[in-house]
Amino acid sequence: MINNTKNKVIIDHSHHIIYIILLFGLLIISIFLTSPSNTPSFFPLQLSLFNPSKQINERVYYKDDLERALMGASTENKAVIITIVNKAYVEGDKAMLDLFLDGFWHGEGTRELVNHLLIVAMDQTSYERCKFLHLHCYKLETDGVDFGGEKLFMSQDFIKMMWRRTLFLSDVLKRGYNFIFTESISKLVLKPNHRDLQISTDKFNGSQENPINTGFYMIKSNTKTIALLDAWYAGKDKAIGWKEQDVLIKLMKDGMFKHLELSVKFLDTLYFSGFCDDSKDVNVVATVHANCCRSISAKLADLIVVLHDWIRFKSANQTSTLYGWTQHVNCWDSWKN
Repeated sequence: MINNTKNKVIIDHSHHIIYIILLFGLLIISIFLTSPSNTPSFFPLQLSLFNPSKQINERVYYKDDLERALMGASTENKAVIITIVNKAYVEGDKAMLDLFLDGFWHGEGTRELVNHLLIVAMDQTSYERCKFLHLHCYKLETDGVDFGGEKLFMSQDFIKMMWRRTLFLSDVLKRGYNFIFTESISKLVLKPNHRDLQISTDKFNGSQENPINTGFYMIKSNTKTIALLDAWYAGKDKAIGWKEQDVLIKLMKDGMFKHLELSVKFLDTLYFSGFCDDSKDVNVVATVHANCCRSISAKLADLIVVLHDWIRFKSANQTSTLYGWTQHVNCWDSWKN
């Protein structure tokens, strides 16, 4: 979630599973940069809310490990940043998770947000890596399914992983937690706001039926949003061969958002840029999402370039709207194989 005057983020939200936040085969990586003072306050987030006044000596009883993890990472008003990862996102000379965390370091005013990041690990390797980094970690158990390796876009394992993610996030919502989900992460803090759902788009057209992308969204916990996720997950068995994003798009087009009277904000790619549709003005970009990309290696390569572009732009104190992003050649080429 991004908001305020100093919060820019680069996010890799493609459907690979890191992202969401996520770090599976889905690729979800967000790198926090900073957002200019004239950037609209899209998210109900404020850094001040990320300073929960939890009593260190207060004894708390948790009903399960997930509740313990959520309480440990959330703000006092139950807001949390969630990202999901697996083995493919924590291994290699430069792992996707490491790049994701670099975003918090290079961003302006974003370092403390790591305290409110919950990394959901889909396998033992990624869980152990998370614990080694001393982050808030939760291991998502799925009997009889191996979510450890890279899951290529639209493969059967990829689709299964996306639906498992949706079910997990529905559980979080039902526990009363507001969250930002990103295939890797972003800046977020939740404070009272009338929007039930704020969601990224592959290409912003200004209508009420934008091509949404479930790699990055912020959602409040209430009866309407819980009903939405229930209906979303219920569509799994009727949509053979569809990824979970396709089902949510169909629900939107069939009028589900209106039926539930949801207040929805579609995020403009001018501010929430992506590889599908690069923002034309670097000055106002809050996040960059590595969508329209097939493999983790391609996403990682192009996200590293994006981070370097951002560091170069920031150090040069650029203000020109002519300054642009380096072309995402690795992601483009990933579709040729």
